[in-house]
Amino acid sequence: MMHRQKNGARAEYRLQEDERIKGSASLSEKFHQLKSLTVDLGYFNPEGVGKSSQIKYVVNLDHAKSVFRFNCVNTECIRGDFDLSQQLTNAIASRSTTATGELCCQGWRSKNTLDTVHCNNILRYKLSLAY
Repeated sequence: MMHRQKNGARAEYRLQEDERIKGSASLSEKFHQLKSLTVDLGYFNPEGVGKSSQIKYVVNLDHAKSVFRFNCVNTECIRGDFDLSQQLTNAIASRSTTATGELCCQGWRSKNTLDTVHCNNILRYKLSLAY
């Protein structure tokens, strides 16, 4: 019972987000002109100095979805995460070859801080695009 309560709000949110992602078109379907996309992500603590992880990968455009989001690395974060869908869309619309930026997680730090303390973890990203 305790385990369900602990993960309830987080699990429900992730399920909703998974459905939203599954329902979206693939990147190759939505952006015919996009030929390749490489993503470089750096996850940082709220102060922006301690890096918790770094991910770099080449996106499979046929399988990746146009709802382009990444989970927050805080395993207790509720209703947070990082959605780069708009940043990707804007970069493609302007035919940019790179897009960089930073997003702050607006979720709640944990179930004990709902509606009081935001997560505030930081994602620094670089999208490298080719057409």
